[in-house]
Amino acid sequence: MDKLILISLLIKLGVAAAVGSALVRSREFQRLLFHEDRTFSQTIYLAIFMSVPFALGVLVRASTPNFLAADLSFEAAVLMGVVGGPLAGALGGLLLAIPAVMHAEWLSLPFNILVGLTMGLLRTGATDRDLIWSFSPFVDLNIYRWIRKLFPRPRLDWQITLFLVIIALRLLGIELARWRPGFLFTLDSRNLWVQVANFASTIFCIGIPLKIWNNTRIELKLEEQERLLLQARMEALQSQINPHFLFNTLNSVSSLVRFDPDTARELIVKLANILRRLLRKADAFVQLREEIEFIDDYLDIEVVRFGHDKLQVIKQLDPASLDALVPSMVLQPLVENSIKHGLGPKIEGGSIVIRSALHGGTLVIQVQDDGVGMSDGFLERPTGFGGTGIGMANVSERLRVLYGDSAKMVVNNNPSGGTLVELIIPIFAGEEVSPAANPVQAARSSTLR
Repeated sequence: MDKLILISLLIKLGVAAAVGSALVRSREFQRLLFHEDRTFSQTIYLAIFMSVPFALGVLVRASTPNFLAADLSFEAAVLMGVVGGPLAGALGGLLLAIPAVMHAEWLSLPFNILVGLTMGLLRTGATDRDLIWSFSPFVDLNIYRWIRKLFPRPRLDWQITLFLVIIALRLLGIELARWRPGFLFTLDSRNLWVQVANFASTIFCIGIPLKIWNNTRIELKLEEQERLLLQARMEALQSQINPHFLFNTLNSVSSLVRFDPDTARELIVKLANILRRLLRKADAFVQLREEIEFIDDYLDIEVVRFGHDKLQVIKQLDPASLDALVPSMVLQPLVENSIKHGLGPKIEGGSIVIRSALHGGTLVIQVQDDGVGMSDGFLERPTGFGGTGIGMANVSERLRVLYGDSAKMVVNNNPSGGTLVELIIPIFAGEEVSPAANPVQAARSSTLR
């Protein structure tokens, strides 16, 4: 019998790891497990979610007496109480007892409820919920940490308390099973070392799922921190672009206020329209059609400043490309750079050509001017742009943050003069990303066509 118990204890460790790993693969279970402030219905759902696989194990054990390792009802009741609280622990204990009661193991019902409720009450007494996830089956390490904490300020350690309560409840279960044989299932042996292994197996079967779930919890926290960091970087980049654009536009207005107030008034109205759109549309992604409309408003201001005879705008847009999603305000810095650094130094002015086309799974956008071009040093620094292309550097950085290596910006001088800026952007498949989607979540989670 002792050999059967030892073999069963080894198998129990594998069963605990398998069930813990299978549960945490569910996104719904992760949401219920790691959300500390659960509603009443969420707590009930969590208890049911956890009870089902463990209750099936009880049913297998009761139906197949030689497969004792399938029954982890005690460990499951502990886990549900520690993770879900008193309600989840008590309800989970009740659900776990149903298959056992069906086989006349009458003490299983009150005992499992007691275990789950006790562990839930112990959870409510934890000063730090992270202590739950850091519980280790290697209790010697916990005892060592507890002893170190006692010297500066003596107090009862929660993890040591959890360990002692688990041992006490396990002893209670063994005594009840001895008092009423057949009324409560538990692995029991008169051999001291087998019994020590029995208690150690219980601790490990509780600690293993907690460690598995904690690893997933840490991974999710890291992913969330990465998402928040990328979102913060995006917001910082966008906050740099908008004031940069506003500053240059106000400079144009101020130069016209004294000698051409009517034109200045017209520019102010157009600027108000642009700002109204910026305030109304806080989307991270917009259709290329909307981005072109925004550029039209911006170019109306620049044409007034330069003169219709010195600034010509040519658009060569593939109609099929206008529905593609692009980062908002991605073209304005490029057009502004062409005007300010390309055409601005030319006395006779020049033209800007905006092209768009679909190539396979990518959208290609080109902004070309016939200005003075860029210096070699400017082109060699694609992320800094020599300190004069702040807007373009932001565009490059935004593409990198949103798309990683899937998108790129290429800047080249034309042999005939001027500069060609080309954006190559992946196209999101179908309707998976709405224009109001979160920038980082949209770029990271959507499937590219």
